[in-house]
Amino acid sequence: MANISDIIEQHIKQILAQCGDGSLEIQRSELAKMFQCVPSQINYVISTRFTVEQGYHVESKRGGGGYIRISKIEWTCPKAWYDNIVKLIGGSITETAAEGVIEQLYEQDMVTTREAHLMRAAISREVIKVPTPIRDQLRANIMLAFIRSLVVRTERG
Repeated sequence: MANISDIIEQHIKQILAQCGDGSLEIQRSELAKMFQCVPSQINYVISTRFTVEQGYHVESKRGGGGYIRISKIEWTCPKAWYDNIVKLIGGSITETAAEGVIEQLYEQDMVTTREAHLMRAAISREVIKVPTPIRDQLRANIMLAFIRSLVVRTERG
């Protein structure tokens, strides 16, 4: 059975999918009431499941009329997409962040299910068995190599 965080995430993604412009504005307190949870649970879901690595832009305004605006990032220009992903990965990336990038690639049909599984296997901490700072740097190098190969594949058609 799914936990409350999974249910909230799926609910938000479902609403986002129905929005024509790919942007959703919600109130944290209303969502908390709907799911009978504390507002901090909503904060947790948004901060961990709707990140830039996963292809989302989140804007938050606190206070009485506060809201959370979640937008799905759609890269229409391959060059802009490449530059942003390379910048996002940088010289070091955690496994969770890398998995978010892979999920974004999959959702935007840039990789197949099989390729996404292979990428996840290659960047997992079980495979890269070195101390953390080096592991995150090595993972970034692997991810950048994947991204470069995708760009070359896209350019060739």
